[in-house]
Amino acid sequence: MVEEKFDAIVIGAGMSGNAAAFTMASGGLKVLQLERGEYPGSKNVQGAIMYADMLEKIIPDFRDDAPVERHLIEQRFWMMDNTSHAGVHYRSDDFNEAKPNRYTIIRAQFDKWFSRKVREAGATVLCETTATELTHDTKGTVIGVRTDRGGEAILADVVVLAEGVNGLLGTRAGVREMPRPETVALAVKEMHFLPEGLIEQRFGLKGNEGCVIEAAGTISRGMTGLAFLYTNKESISLGIGCLVSDFAEKMESPYGLLDAFKNHPSVKPLIAGSEVKEYAAHLIPEGGYKAIPRLYGDGWVAVGDAAQLNNAVHREGSNLAMTSGRIAGEAIVQVKSRNLPTTRRNLALYEAMLNKSFVLKDLKKHKDMPALLHTNSNNFFMTYPKLISQAAQNFMRVDGTPKIDKERATTAAFISARSRWGLVSDAVRLAFAWR
Repeated sequence: MVEEKFDAIVIGAGMSGNAAAFTMASGGLKVLQLERGEYPGSKNVQGAIMYADMLEKIIPDFRDDAPVERHLIEQRFWMMDNTSHAGVHYRSDDFNEAKPNRYTIIRAQFDKWFSRKVREAGATVLCETTATELTHDTKGTVIGVRTDRGGEAILADVVVLAEGVNGLLGTRAGVREMPRPETVALAVKEMHFLPEGLIEQRFGLKGNEGCVIEAAGTISRGMTGLAFLYTNKESISLGIGCLVSDFAEKMESPYGLLDAFKNHPSVKPLIAGSEVKEYAAHLIPEGGYKAIPRLYGDGWVAVGDAAQLNNAVHREGSNLAMTSGRIAGEAIVQVKSRNLPTTRRNLALYEAMLNKSFVLKDLKKHKDMPALLHTNSNNFFMTYPKLISQAAQNFMRVDGTPKIDKERATTAAFISARSRWGLVSDAVRLAFAWR
Protein backbone atom coordinates (compact mmCIF):
# COMPACT_ATOMS: atom_id res chain seq x y z
CA MET A 1 0.00 0.00 0.00
CA VAL A 2 1.08 3.57 -0.70
CA GLU A 3 2.69 5.05 2.43
CA GLU A 4 4.19 8.42 1.48
CA LYS A 5 2.36 11.72 1.82
CA PHE A 6 0.97 13.48 -1.27
CA ASP A 7 0.23 17.06 -2.08
CA ALA A 8 -3.21 16.01 -3.27
CA ILE A 9 -5.40 12.92 -3.50
CA VAL A 10 -8.11 12.82 -6.21
CA ILE A 11 -11.07 10.51 -5.66
CA GLY A 12 -12.38 9.32 -9.02
CA ALA A 13 -11.05 9.12 -12.58
CA GLY A 14 -13.92 10.58 -14.55
CA MET A 15 -13.88 13.89 -16.43
CA SER A 16 -13.50 16.15 -13.41
CA GLY A 17 -11.09 13.90 -11.53
CA ASN A 18 -8.80 13.46 -14.51
CA ALA A 19 -8.85 17.20 -15.23
CA ALA A 20 -7.93 17.99 -11.63
CA ALA A 21 -5.22 15.31 -11.40
CA PHE A 22 -3.67 16.28 -14.75
CA THR A 23 -3.64 19.99 -13.89
CA MET A 24 -2.03 19.48 -10.49
CA ALA A 25 0.52 16.96 -11.72
CA SER A 26 1.43 19.25 -14.62
CA GLY A 27 1.86 22.02 -12.05
CA GLY A 28 4.50 20.02 -10.24
CA LEU A 29 2.42 18.61 -7.39
CA LYS A 30 2.70 15.07 -6.08
CA VAL A 31 -0.71 13.60 -6.89
CA LEU A 32 -2.42 10.29 -6.11
CA GLN A 33 -5.62 9.39 -7.93
CA LEU A 34 -7.88 6.58 -6.68
CA GLU A 35 -10.39 4.86 -8.96
CA ARG A 36 -12.69 2.07 -7.78
CA GLY A 37 -13.13 0.61 -11.27
CA GLU A 38 -10.89 -1.97 -12.91
CA TYR A 39 -9.59 0.87 -15.07
CA PRO A 40 -10.72 4.49 -15.64
CA GLY A 41 -13.91 4.37 -17.65
CA SER A 42 -14.64 0.71 -16.92
CA LYS A 43 -18.01 1.68 -15.43
CA ASN A 44 -18.80 4.13 -18.25
CA VAL A 45 -19.94 2.10 -21.24
CA GLN A 46 -22.17 4.88 -22.54
CA GLY A 47 -21.48 7.44 -25.21
CA ALA A 48 -21.40 11.14 -24.46
CA ILE A 49 -20.68 14.58 -25.93
CA MET A 50 -17.28 16.15 -25.33
CA TYR A 51 -16.71 19.88 -25.70
CA ALA A 52 -13.39 20.65 -27.34
CA ASP A 53 -12.80 24.13 -25.91
CA MET A 54 -12.78 22.85 -22.33
CA LEU A 55 -10.38 20.02 -23.08
CA GLU A 56 -8.10 22.27 -25.15
CA LYS A 57 -7.53 24.41 -22.07
CA ILE A 58 -6.18 21.28 -20.35
CA ILE A 59 -4.53 19.34 -23.20
CA PRO A 60 -4.17 21.69 -26.21
CA ASP A 61 -3.08 18.96 -28.64
CA PHE A 62 -5.67 16.36 -27.58
CA ARG A 63 -6.78 15.83 -31.19
CA ASP A 64 -3.46 14.13 -31.96
CA ASP A 65 -4.46 10.92 -30.24
CA ALA A 66 -7.71 11.28 -28.26
CA PRO A 67 -10.28 8.55 -29.11
CA VAL A 68 -13.06 10.83 -30.35
CA GLU A 69 -15.89 9.42 -32.47
CA ARG A 70 -17.63 12.00 -34.68
CA HIS A 71 -17.54 15.80 -34.72
CA LEU A 72 -21.05 17.21 -34.58
CA ILE A 73 -22.39 19.22 -37.50
CA GLU A 74 -26.10 18.89 -36.71
CA GLN A 75 -28.28 19.27 -33.63
CA ARG A 76 -31.94 18.26 -33.64
CA PHE A 77 -34.48 18.84 -30.90
CA TRP A 78 -37.77 16.95 -31.00
CA MET A 79 -41.01 17.55 -29.13
CA MET A 80 -42.70 14.15 -29.18
CA ASP A 81 -46.10 12.65 -28.60
CA ASN A 82 -46.84 8.94 -28.89
CA THR A 83 -46.85 8.76 -32.69
CA SER A 84 -45.06 11.83 -33.99
CA HIS A 85 -42.54 14.55 -33.37
CA ALA A 86 -42.29 18.24 -34.16
CA GLY A 87 -38.76 19.50 -34.27
CA VAL A 88 -36.17 22.12 -34.97
CA HIS A 89 -32.65 21.45 -36.09
CA TYR A 90 -29.51 23.30 -36.95
CA ARG A 91 -26.92 21.99 -39.38
CA SER A 92 -23.91 23.89 -40.66
CA ASP A 93 -20.90 23.07 -42.77
CA ASP A 94 -19.05 25.60 -40.61
CA PHE A 95 -18.72 22.81 -38.04
CA ASN A 96 -16.52 20.94 -40.53
CA GLU A 97 -13.72 23.16 -39.30
CA ALA A 98 -10.08 22.27 -38.79
CA LYS A 99 -10.61 22.04 -35.03
CA PRO A 100 -14.23 20.99 -34.46
CA ASN A 101 -16.13 22.31 -31.47
CA ARG A 102 -17.97 19.18 -30.26
CA TYR A 103 -17.42 15.45 -30.54
CA THR A 104 -19.23 12.30 -29.55
CA ILE A 105 -17.08 9.97 -27.47
CA ILE A 106 -17.27 6.54 -25.86
CA ARG A 107 -16.52 7.19 -22.21
CA ALA A 108 -14.85 3.85 -21.57
CA GLN A 109 -12.27 4.60 -24.26
CA PHE A 110 -11.97 8.32 -23.60
CA ASP A 111 -11.53 8.05 -19.82
CA LYS A 112 -8.80 5.45 -20.30
CA TRP A 113 -6.99 7.81 -22.68
CA PHE A 114 -7.38 10.76 -20.30
CA SER A 115 -6.00 8.66 -17.45
CA ARG A 116 -2.94 7.80 -19.52
CA LYS A 117 -2.32 11.53 -19.90
CA VAL A 118 -2.65 11.91 -16.13
CA ARG A 119 0.03 9.27 -15.61
CA GLU A 120 2.28 10.88 -18.23
CA ALA A 121 1.96 14.16 -16.32
CA GLY A 122 3.45 12.42 -13.28
CA ALA A 123 0.47 11.42 -11.12
CA THR A 124 0.16 8.02 -9.45
CA VAL A 125 -3.09 6.27 -10.39
CA LEU A 126 -4.42 3.34 -8.37
CA CYS A 127 -7.41 1.45 -9.81
CA GLU A 128 -9.62 -1.12 -8.07
CA THR A 129 -9.18 0.99 -4.95
CA THR A 130 -12.13 2.50 -3.11
CA ALA A 131 -11.65 5.38 -0.71
CA THR A 132 -13.83 4.45 2.26
CA GLU A 133 -13.22 7.29 4.69
CA LEU A 134 -11.82 10.81 4.92
CA THR A 135 -9.36 11.20 7.77
CA HIS A 136 -9.09 14.34 9.87
CA ASP A 137 -6.67 15.90 12.31
CA THR A 138 -7.68 17.05 15.79
CA LYS A 139 -9.00 20.36 14.36
CA GLY A 140 -11.29 18.62 11.89
CA THR A 141 -9.19 19.35 8.81
CA VAL A 142 -9.18 16.65 6.15
CA ILE A 143 -5.65 15.20 5.96
CA GLY A 144 -6.12 12.09 3.81
CA VAL A 145 -8.19 8.98 3.15
CA ARG A 146 -8.52 5.36 4.12
CA THR A 147 -9.19 2.72 1.48
CA ASP A 148 -10.56 -0.77 1.18
CA ARG A 149 -7.00 -2.05 0.89
CA GLY A 150 -6.51 -1.62 4.61
CA GLY A 151 -3.40 -0.33 6.30
CA GLU A 152 -2.68 3.19 7.46
CA ALA A 153 -4.42 6.24 6.10
CA ILE A 154 -2.91 7.81 2.99
CA LEU A 155 -2.05 11.40 3.83
CA ALA A 156 -2.33 14.51 1.64
CA ASP A 157 -2.60 18.26 2.03
CA VAL A 158 -5.89 18.31 0.12
CA VAL A 159 -8.45 15.78 -1.11
CA VAL A 160 -10.37 16.45 -4.35
CA LEU A 161 -13.81 14.82 -4.31
CA ALA A 162 -14.54 13.81 -7.91
CA GLU A 163 -16.54 10.75 -6.92
CA GLY A 164 -19.74 11.47 -8.83
CA VAL A 165 -23.19 12.61 -7.77
CA ASN A 166 -23.83 9.60 -5.53
CA GLY A 167 -20.36 9.32 -4.00
CA LEU A 168 -20.48 8.33 -0.37
CA LEU A 169 -17.09 9.55 0.79
CA GLY A 170 -18.09 13.17 1.20
CA THR A 171 -21.53 12.43 2.65
CA ARG A 172 -20.15 9.96 5.19
CA ALA A 173 -17.69 12.59 6.34
CA GLY A 174 -20.41 15.22 6.58
CA VAL A 175 -18.70 17.63 4.19
CA ARG A 176 -21.64 17.46 1.78
CA GLU A 177 -25.25 16.26 1.95
CA MET A 178 -26.72 13.36 0.04
CA PRO A 179 -28.43 14.80 -3.08
CA ARG A 180 -32.22 14.93 -2.84
CA PRO A 181 -34.26 12.75 -5.25
CA GLU A 182 -35.74 15.83 -6.94
CA THR A 183 -32.25 17.09 -7.82
CA VAL A 184 -30.93 13.88 -9.40
CA ALA A 185 -31.95 12.08 -12.60
CA LEU A 186 -31.57 8.40 -13.35
CA ALA A 187 -30.51 7.88 -16.96
CA VAL A 188 -30.45 4.57 -18.81
CA LYS A 189 -28.50 4.08 -22.04
CA GLU A 190 -27.90 1.47 -24.70
CA MET A 191 -25.24 1.17 -27.38
CA HIS A 192 -26.70 0.12 -30.74
CA PHE A 193 -24.05 -1.07 -33.19
CA LEU A 194 -24.46 -0.53 -36.94
CA PRO A 195 -22.09 -0.38 -39.92
CA GLU A 196 -20.42 3.00 -40.24
CA GLY A 197 -21.76 3.59 -43.74
CA LEU A 198 -25.33 2.84 -42.68
CA ILE A 199 -25.17 5.40 -39.88
CA GLU A 200 -23.94 8.02 -42.34
CA GLN A 201 -26.71 7.15 -44.78
CA ARG A 202 -29.51 7.34 -42.22
CA PHE A 203 -28.40 10.67 -40.78
CA GLY A 204 -27.13 12.30 -43.97
CA LEU A 205 -23.51 12.34 -42.85
CA LYS A 206 -20.16 11.79 -44.47
CA GLY A 207 -16.75 10.93 -43.07
CA ASN A 208 -16.50 11.73 -39.38
CA GLU A 209 -19.53 14.05 -39.30
CA GLY A 210 -22.02 13.45 -36.51
CA CYS A 211 -25.58 14.28 -35.50
CA VAL A 212 -27.30 14.55 -32.13
CA ILE A 213 -31.00 14.24 -31.41
CA GLU A 214 -32.48 15.33 -28.07
CA ALA A 215 -36.16 14.80 -27.37
CA ALA A 216 -38.79 15.64 -24.78
CA GLY A 217 -42.49 15.03 -24.52
CA THR A 218 -44.87 12.20 -23.74
CA ILE A 219 -41.96 9.74 -23.92
CA SER A 220 -41.26 10.64 -20.26
CA ARG A 221 -44.92 9.99 -19.35
CA GLY A 222 -45.43 13.26 -17.53
CA MET A 223 -42.12 13.16 -15.69
CA THR A 224 -39.33 15.72 -16.00
CA GLY A 225 -36.96 14.07 -18.43
CA LEU A 226 -35.12 14.01 -21.71
CA ALA A 227 -34.23 11.37 -24.30
CA PHE A 228 -31.25 11.46 -26.64
CA LEU A 229 -29.53 9.79 -29.56
CA TYR A 230 -25.83 10.32 -30.37
CA THR A 231 -24.09 9.06 -33.49
CA ASN A 232 -20.71 7.42 -33.00
CA LYS A 233 -18.53 5.90 -35.73
CA GLU A 234 -20.01 2.41 -35.61
CA SER A 235 -22.68 2.74 -32.95
CA ILE A 236 -25.54 4.89 -31.73
CA SER A 237 -25.83 5.88 -28.07
CA LEU A 238 -29.50 5.98 -27.15
CA GLY A 239 -31.04 6.73 -23.77
CA ILE A 240 -33.49 8.56 -21.56
CA GLY A 241 -33.37 10.03 -18.07
CA CYS A 242 -35.92 11.35 -15.57
CA LEU A 243 -35.81 12.68 -12.03
CA VAL A 244 -35.45 10.01 -9.36
CA SER A 245 -38.31 11.59 -7.38
CA ASP A 246 -40.61 11.24 -10.41
CA PHE A 247 -39.68 7.59 -10.91
CA ALA A 248 -40.57 6.96 -7.25
CA GLU A 249 -43.86 8.84 -7.46
CA LYS A 250 -45.03 7.46 -10.81
CA MET A 251 -43.69 3.93 -10.23
CA GLU A 252 -42.39 3.87 -13.79
CA SER A 253 -39.62 1.56 -14.99
CA PRO A 254 -36.56 3.34 -16.45
CA TYR A 255 -36.03 0.54 -18.93
CA GLY A 256 -39.72 0.65 -19.85
CA LEU A 257 -39.26 4.28 -20.90
CA LEU A 258 -36.15 3.40 -22.87
CA ASP A 259 -37.91 0.54 -24.63
CA ALA A 260 -40.82 2.81 -25.58
CA PHE A 261 -38.45 5.50 -26.89
CA LYS A 262 -36.45 3.18 -29.12
CA ASN A 263 -39.70 1.72 -30.51
CA HIS A 264 -41.23 5.13 -31.21
CA PRO A 265 -42.10 5.52 -34.93
CA SER A 266 -39.64 8.41 -35.24
CA VAL A 267 -36.75 6.52 -33.65
CA LYS A 268 -37.21 2.89 -34.65
CA PRO A 269 -36.15 3.32 -38.31
CA LEU A 270 -32.91 5.03 -37.22
CA ILE A 271 -31.75 2.00 -35.23
CA ALA A 272 -33.37 -0.77 -37.29
CA GLY A 273 -31.13 -3.82 -37.62
CA SER A 274 -28.75 -2.69 -34.89
CA GLU A 275 -27.13 -5.00 -32.37
CA VAL A 276 -27.36 -3.92 -28.71
CA LYS A 277 -24.14 -4.80 -26.93
CA GLU A 278 -24.04 -2.53 -23.89
CA TYR A 279 -26.50 -1.16 -21.33
CA ALA A 280 -25.83 1.19 -18.45
CA ALA A 281 -27.66 3.24 -15.84
CA HIS A 282 -26.22 6.15 -13.91
CA LEU A 283 -27.23 9.19 -11.87
CA ILE A 284 -26.95 12.75 -13.20
CA PRO A 285 -27.17 15.94 -11.10
CA GLU A 286 -30.15 17.99 -12.28
CA GLY A 287 -30.81 20.45 -9.45
CA GLY A 288 -28.87 23.31 -11.00
CA TYR A 289 -27.49 26.33 -9.16
CA LYS A 290 -29.73 26.02 -6.10
CA ALA A 291 -28.63 22.41 -5.49
CA ILE A 292 -24.88 23.14 -5.41
CA PRO A 293 -23.46 22.01 -2.04
CA ARG A 294 -20.43 23.40 -0.25
CA LEU A 295 -17.59 23.38 -2.76
CA TYR A 296 -14.62 23.48 -0.38
CA GLY A 297 -13.56 23.20 3.24
CA ASP A 298 -10.51 22.61 5.36
CA GLY A 299 -8.43 20.21 3.31
CA TRP A 300 -10.96 19.36 0.59
CA VAL A 301 -12.75 20.57 -2.54
CA ALA A 302 -15.59 19.06 -4.60
CA VAL A 303 -15.72 19.09 -8.42
CA GLY A 304 -17.92 17.90 -11.28
CA ASP A 305 -20.99 15.82 -10.49
CA ALA A 306 -19.96 15.58 -6.84
CA ALA A 307 -20.53 19.34 -6.72
CA GLN A 308 -23.83 19.12 -8.69
CA LEU A 309 -22.20 21.04 -11.54
CA ASN A 310 -24.40 20.10 -14.47
CA ASN A 311 -26.37 22.40 -16.77
CA ALA A 312 -29.56 20.42 -17.33
CA VAL A 313 -31.13 23.16 -19.47
CA HIS A 314 -28.37 22.96 -22.10
CA ARG A 315 -27.59 19.28 -21.42
CA GLU A 316 -23.97 20.11 -20.58
CA GLY A 317 -22.10 18.04 -18.03
CA SER A 318 -18.66 17.02 -19.27
CA ASN A 319 -17.57 20.58 -19.98
CA LEU A 320 -18.56 21.75 -16.49
CA ALA A 321 -16.83 18.70 -15.02
CA MET A 322 -13.58 19.27 -16.90
CA THR A 323 -13.61 23.00 -16.21
CA SER A 324 -14.31 22.66 -12.49
CA GLY A 325 -11.60 20.00 -12.20
CA ARG A 326 -9.10 22.20 -14.02
CA ILE A 327 -9.96 25.28 -11.96
CA ALA A 328 -9.74 23.32 -8.70
CA GLY A 329 -6.34 22.02 -9.78
CA GLU A 330 -5.12 25.50 -10.69
CA ALA A 331 -6.35 26.93 -7.38
CA ILE A 332 -4.59 24.21 -5.40
CA VAL A 333 -1.38 24.70 -7.36
CA GLN A 334 -1.52 28.40 -6.56
CA VAL A 335 -2.11 27.78 -2.85
CA LYS A 336 0.73 25.26 -2.69
CA SER A 337 3.12 27.47 -4.70
CA ARG A 338 2.68 30.20 -2.08
CA ASN A 339 3.46 27.71 0.70
CA LEU A 340 0.03 28.35 2.21
CA PRO A 341 -1.91 25.73 4.17
CA THR A 342 -4.89 24.17 2.40
CA THR A 343 -7.41 25.65 4.80
CA ARG A 344 -10.97 26.63 4.02
CA ARG A 345 -9.87 30.26 3.79
CA ASN A 346 -7.17 29.58 1.23
CA LEU A 347 -9.16 27.03 -0.78
CA ALA A 348 -11.89 29.68 -1.19
CA LEU A 349 -9.77 30.66 -4.19
CA TYR A 350 -11.34 27.71 -6.03
CA GLU A 351 -14.87 29.06 -5.70
CA ALA A 352 -13.72 32.59 -6.51
CA MET A 353 -12.15 31.34 -9.75
CA LEU A 354 -15.22 29.23 -10.52
CA ASN A 355 -17.45 32.28 -10.07
CA LYS A 356 -15.49 34.09 -12.78
CA SER A 357 -15.89 31.20 -15.22
CA PHE A 358 -18.89 30.32 -17.36
CA VAL A 359 -19.70 27.40 -15.04
CA LEU A 360 -21.45 29.23 -12.21
CA LYS A 361 -22.56 32.10 -14.45
CA ASP A 362 -24.51 29.69 -16.67
CA LEU A 363 -25.98 27.77 -13.73
CA LYS A 364 -27.01 30.99 -11.99
CA LYS A 365 -28.67 32.25 -15.18
CA HIS A 366 -30.99 29.22 -15.23
CA LYS A 367 -31.32 28.81 -11.45
CA ASP A 368 -35.15 28.75 -11.53
CA MET A 369 -35.57 26.43 -14.52
CA PRO A 370 -35.23 23.02 -12.74
CA ALA A 371 -37.96 23.85 -10.22
CA LEU A 372 -40.25 25.23 -12.94
CA LEU A 373 -39.97 22.10 -15.06
CA HIS A 374 -40.34 19.80 -12.06
CA THR A 375 -43.46 21.48 -10.68
CA ASN A 376 -45.08 21.76 -14.13
CA SER A 377 -43.86 18.53 -15.67
CA ASN A 378 -47.29 17.32 -16.77
CA ASN A 379 -47.92 20.52 -18.75
CA PHE A 380 -44.48 20.79 -20.35
CA PHE A 381 -43.96 17.08 -21.02
CA MET A 382 -47.52 15.88 -21.75
CA THR A 383 -50.03 18.63 -22.50
CA TYR A 384 -47.95 20.88 -24.75
CA PRO A 385 -46.35 18.10 -26.84
CA LYS A 386 -49.83 16.77 -27.63
CA LEU A 387 -51.13 20.23 -28.47
CA ILE A 388 -48.15 20.98 -30.71
CA SER A 389 -48.60 17.69 -32.57
CA GLN A 390 -52.30 18.36 -33.03
CA ALA A 391 -51.60 21.88 -34.29
CA ALA A 392 -49.02 20.58 -36.79
CA GLN A 393 -51.46 17.98 -38.09
CA ASN A 394 -54.20 20.60 -38.49
CA PHE A 395 -51.80 22.76 -40.46
CA MET A 396 -50.54 20.00 -42.76
CA ARG A 397 -53.67 17.92 -43.32
CA VAL A 398 -55.66 19.12 -46.34
CA ASP A 399 -59.22 17.81 -46.11
CA GLY A 400 -61.46 20.57 -47.39
CA THR A 401 -61.78 22.29 -44.02
CA PRO A 402 -61.24 26.07 -44.34
CA LYS A 403 -57.94 27.24 -42.91
CA ILE A 404 -59.67 29.75 -40.64
CA ASP A 405 -61.65 26.90 -39.06
CA LYS A 406 -58.44 24.94 -38.50
CA GLU A 407 -56.80 27.93 -36.85
CA ARG A 408 -59.80 28.44 -34.59
CA ALA A 409 -59.80 24.75 -33.64
CA THR A 410 -56.10 24.87 -32.78
CA THR A 411 -56.53 28.01 -30.66
CA ALA A 412 -59.55 26.49 -28.92
CA ALA A 413 -57.58 23.32 -28.12
CA PHE A 414 -54.80 25.31 -26.43
CA ILE A 415 -57.28 27.42 -24.44
CA SER A 416 -59.30 24.36 -23.44
CA ALA A 417 -56.19 22.57 -22.21
CA ARG A 418 -54.54 25.44 -20.34
CA SER A 419 -56.94 28.45 -20.37
CA ARG A 420 -55.88 31.88 -21.56
CA TRP A 421 -54.41 32.77 -18.18
CA GLY A 422 -52.59 29.42 -18.00
CA LEU A 423 -50.98 29.96 -21.39
CA VAL A 424 -49.82 33.46 -20.49
CA SER A 425 -48.62 32.31 -17.08
CA ASP A 426 -46.63 29.42 -18.54
CA ALA A 427 -45.01 31.68 -21.13
CA VAL A 428 -44.08 34.35 -18.59
CA ARG A 429 -42.67 31.90 -16.06
CA LEU A 430 -40.69 30.12 -18.74
CA ALA A 431 -39.28 33.40 -20.03
CA PHE A 432 -38.26 34.57 -16.55
CA ALA A 433 -36.66 31.21 -15.71
CA TRP A 434 -34.74 31.23 -18.99
CA ARG A 435 -33.43 34.80 -18.86
